[in-house]
Amino acid sequence: MPTGFPVRIDHQSSVHNEWVRPNEDGTAQLTLPNEASVFMIHATYDSSTEIYLNCDAVKRYQTANPRWYSVSDIAPKGQVAQNGCIDQAHEDKLRTTANPGEFVLYVRKDWLKEATN
Repeated sequence: MPTGFPVRIDHQSSVHNEWVRPNEDGTAQLTLPNEASVFMIHATYDSSTEIYLNCDAVKRYQTANPRWYSVSDIAPKGQVAQNGCIDQAHEDKLRTTANPGEFVLYVRKDWLKEATN
């Protein structure tokens, strides 16, 4: 279950956790400043800086590159990020939709990092 959500906007280096209100079920509500055009979000776990990998930015066993999401795409119609962490055979079981202003992001722990600890 995520314990934190670091957020960056418009390619700035500052991280803002205060823009996110986490829910008990692992979902969160993100409130961005009006001037934000793109954002990057991660989820942390174990009350630390260990981050989940975003499933739309990774192949099944590789690490992630940063992904930026467009506010102008999400605001009018919503967006569900791709889930590259599961096999296509299971993709239908997790299929969901997003309402305007909603962004659905799938994440997973870094299995390779977990195995070496």
